Parts: sequence; C-alpha cells; structure tokens
Amino acid sequence: MTLYSKTLCMAVMVLSAMTACSSGNGSRQNGTKASRGINSSNIAVMACDASFQNIMQQEIDVFEFINPRMTVLPMYIDENACVDSLLKGRASTAVISRELKATEIKMLRNAGRAPHTTRIAVDAIALIVNKDNPLNEITVSEITDILDGRYRTWRDLQPSPLGDISVVFDHSGSSTVRFMRDSLMDGRQLTGNVFAQGDNKAVFEAVKNNRNAMGVIGVSWISSDMSGADLSAEQRAARLDNEDVTDMGFSDDIKVLRVRLDDSLDSYQPYQAYILDGKYPLYRSMYMVNTGYSGTAAHAFYVFVTGWRGQKVIMSTGVLPSTVRPRVVTLS
Repeated sequence: MTLYSKTLCMAVMVLSAMTACSSGNGSRQNGTKASRGINSSNIAVMACDASFQNIMQQEIDVFEFINPRMTVLPMYIDENACVDSLLKGRASTAVISRELKATEIKMLRNAGRAPHTTRIAVDAIALIVNKDNPLNEITVSEITDILDGRYRTWRDLQPSPLGDISVVFDHSGSSTVRFMRDSLMDGRQLTGNVFAQGDNKAVFEAVKNNRNAMGVIGVSWISSDMSGADLSAEQRAARLDNEDVTDMGFSDDIKVLRVRLDDSLDSYQPYQAYILDGKYPLYRSMYMVNTGYSGTAAHAFYVFVTGWRGQKVIMSTGVLPSTVRPRVVTLS
C-alpha cells in the first residue's frame, strides 16, 4: 500500500470514528480526537513534497498539540503527485517548491476552490560526500559537468584515491532533481553516473557508507540539531517562545561540501546566514498552497505555518523561514 493510500485510509478511519461518536457513542471517552468532537472540517489532508518531510512533520506535531481538535493527515510524495492531488481534490493543502501555474489556478477556481499561496521558506540543496572523501569544495560548473557526465571520476576534480563518482538523489521525480536540472543544466536530463535511492534517508545512508558517493539533498536532512525531532510536541511548542537564536551545524556522519560560484574566490556551506544573503548558490523557494475555507483545519494549519510560530519551527530545521530572520552569532 502506498503512502497516499495509507493517508486516505486514515482519513476514512477518522471519519468512521466520528460517525460512530455522533450515532450514540458520544459518551465514550477513549482519548481519541474523534471522541472529543472532531468533525470533517477539523481534518486536513496535506500533500507535501517528500524532500520537505522533516520540516512539515514538525509543523504538524506542534500545530496538533496547540489545536487538539484538529488533525492534519500528510502525504509525503513527489511534487507532481502533490499538485495532482490538490487539483483532484484529494488534498486541501500542498507544500511544493514552485508556485502554481496559471492553468492550475484556473482549474481550482473552476472547481470552486480558491487557492492561496505563500512562500514559507527558502530551502538549500546540500551536496554531501563521505567523510573519507578529500574534496572540500566544488564549483557550480563542476557540479554541472558531473551531472552532464563530463566528469566521471573524483580525479577529474582533484588528485584523489577514490574512483567513479556516484551521484545519489532521492528519486527521479523529485523536486530536487528538477531543481538541479532546471537551474544548472538548462532543462537537460541528468546523464552522469546518477542513482535514485528512493527517499532522502536512503541518500544520507548511501553517502555515509559509500566513499565514492555524492548526495544531493535538502539541508533539513543533514542538520546536526535534529533534537527538535526527538522532543515532545509540548516541548517543541514551549521552546518556540524561548529561543530566538539558531546555531545550526551539520551531521558528523557525512561531509558537507562548500560550493563556489565560478567567478567567486569564496565558497560557502548551506548555513542559514549564507542562504539569507545569497552567498550559497543552491537554493529554492518553498511554497504552501491552501484551498481550505476559513474555519477549517486546512485554513488553520495554513495560518499557523505562515505565522510567527510556524516560521520559528522552520527556523529550527536549518531552512530559512520567509518572515522570521535568524539572529546570526559568531561562536569562538
């Protein structure tokens, strides 16, 4: 069963529970949201680009803690499937790396669903290699040469004891692949030694365990400060009010390459400060589209993510939020 099918099954189960409660079982207190009076307007189905899963799952956890009568059911799928789910009414909300096209907006409006779109963050695409790889930095043109197949071994970049370069993505239909293809290769297909791993966790593990691998991955998947993912929803909600500094590092299990523009002398890693001032060149916008009406869980979740607290959740993942700016500090 696909993740999409599981999400739909979850929605059916919740709706069934609601029906049972409203038909004579309302006095039963079993601790579920249904038993506390949830209704269809309190359920939102969100289609989310899988590369943003780490970010949006934390958003959901905090939102549901603050709004215990509301439920967000996520589908973490590829970007094309996200848009398709939104257009066909399978999801009321979508999180993707592009704005909707005019034709897509027209389709939604013709169906009586007015889409509202907000850029919620700027995500960096990180290039990661094995800790044993001697390479520390790479230029944008060198990345393009690797994806085009002109550079096939690590020795094409610098003297190296390593062999053929293995480029690993999450999957062929991902927004990460589309970003690299459209921004670096003028829409050409990737022809180098490229492999799809299935998901972002598998990309991380492939690089961790393969000396010849180079992973292309969203920055939220390599943050060393993933402590937020281990906290309870109550703890995450509380720390949003107390923390105003983000000191982000990267996992010690891999090496994050510095990236340099061809005409620049300096190279940068995908820290929030360098995403903010544009010094790190591989970045993309992250958009949230909502078609839910006022008073529904979809609309409430949209307001939460685009508001102050939701933006602070994004900041804690290493991605740059659109409206809350990190206070950059220098640690000695």
